[in-house]
Amino acid sequence: MKSKKTHQLDESTGEFPVVSATDSRVTITGAEKAVDVATDIPKIDPATLLPHWTDAPTGQVPIVVAREAADRDDPWAQIPAPAWREGEADWVAHEEQFDASFLAGETKDVDSRPWEFTLHDEDVASDEILDEAPRPEPVRAERTRRSATRDPLAGRAVRQSAQRSVTLATFTGLVLAAAVVAVFAAGTIPVAVLVIAVLGFAAGEAYAGFREVGAHPATILGIVAVFTLGVAVYNKGVVAIGAVTVLLLVFGFVWYLSAQTKIDILDGLGATIFVFVWVGVLGSYALLLISPNTFANKHGLTYTLGAVILTVANDTGALFVGRWLGRHPLNRVLSPNKTIEGSIGGTLLTLTVAALLLPHMSPWTMKRALALGVALCVVVPLGDLFESMVKRTLGVKDLGHLLPGHGGMLDRIDGLLFALPTLYYLAHFLKLS
Repeated sequence: MKSKKTHQLDESTGEFPVVSATDSRVTITGAEKAVDVATDIPKIDPATLLPHWTDAPTGQVPIVVAREAADRDDPWAQIPAPAWREGEADWVAHEEQFDASFLAGETKDVDSRPWEFTLHDEDVASDEILDEAPRPEPVRAERTRRSATRDPLAGRAVRQSAQRSVTLATFTGLVLAAAVVAVFAAGTIPVAVLVIAVLGFAAGEAYAGFREVGAHPATILGIVAVFTLGVAVYNKGVVAIGAVTVLLLVFGFVWYLSAQTKIDILDGLGATIFVFVWVGVLGSYALLLISPNTFANKHGLTYTLGAVILTVANDTGALFVGRWLGRHPLNRVLSPNKTIEGSIGGTLLTLTVAALLLPHMSPWTMKRALALGVALCVVVPLGDLFESMVKRTLGVKDLGHLLPGHGGMLDRIDGLLFALPTLYYLAHFLKLS
C-alpha cells in the first residue's frame, strides 16, 4: 500500500505549506480556516456578558440592573450603577435605589411618573415654547374720560372760585325768596312751570359739568326727559316716573347706537341717566306734591312751600353759624368748609322756624312742622354733601354761575332735591290731606 502524507495547516499564516513535485506533495493556495458551526447559539463575550459583536442581532432589548461593587473600599462603589427600567416590575424592584420625588413640586401625585410633570406659565419663557403662535396682547377700549388711577379723586376739586360775598349772597337770597313767594301766591300752574324750569336749568348745569371732564352725556335728550317727566308726573302721578325712565333708557340706547364716533357707554348713557335720576326724578316730587291729584284744596302748595322754607333756614343757619363758630369740618374730604358747628346752627334755626312760622300756614300744625323739621335736618345736609361729592369727582368748585353769590341753580336746590321726596313720603306716613 502506498503511504499517504498528511499536510497540516500553518496556524500562523492560515495556509497549507507548499509542497514541491520532487517531494511528491500537493500545494494548495488560497485556503482559509474553516469555521466550525456546531450550533446556532451565539457566543457570549465573557468580558461584557453580551453577544459578540460579530453575531447577528437578536432583536431583544437588554436590561441593565445595578451590580454590586466588587471593591467596597472604593468610595465610588457606594453609588449604584444606572439601571434600565422598561416595565412596571423594574420600577417596583428598584424603587429603593431611585427616589423620583425630587422631580415633583410641593404637591406630589402618587399616580404620576418622573417623566410626567407640568410646567407652569411662569416657569417657561414664551420664546421657549415651540410651534406655538404668539399670544395677542389684549387691547383696552379707549376711554373718553380721565384715566383710572389708584386714587380716582387725586388732583380733582382743585379749581378755586372767587371768594363769595356774603352781602351779595344775602341780597340774591332775598330776591329769590320774594320771587318764590310771589309765584306760590299765583297758583298751582305757575309753580309747576317754575319747578320744571328750575329742574331744566339744574340738569343743564350738571350735564355741562360732565362734558367738562370729557364725558359725553346726551344733554338734549336728558333735558327733554326732565321736562317730560315733570309734565307727566303732574298729570299722571308717580306712575309716570317708571314710564319716562324706560323711554329715556331706550331712546338713549338708540342715541348712542347711531353716534358717529365711538363713545364709552358709561360716560355717555350712564351720565345721562345719572343726572336724570338725581335732578329729574328727585325734583319731580315737587310736582307730585302740588298736583291736585295728590292733595285737595291746594294743600300740596302749602306743604311744598313749608319744605322750601325749612330748607332755606337750614342752609342759612349752617352758613352763618359755620362762619362764626365753625372749627371742626363735617367732612374734610368732600367739603372742608362745612362744619359740625354749622350743622348744629342749621338744625336749631330749622326747628325754630318750624315751630314758630309753619303752624300759621294751614294745614300745618306744630307737631307736623316739627316732624318735618327733624327729618329735613338730616336729609338736607346729606343732599348738600352729595352734590359736593359729585363736584369733587368732576373736579369743579361750582356747577354754574347763574345766581350771584350762590353759584348755579343746582348749588341752590341740592338740599331741596332730598327734602322733597322726604316730605312726600312723610305726608303719606302721617296721612296728611
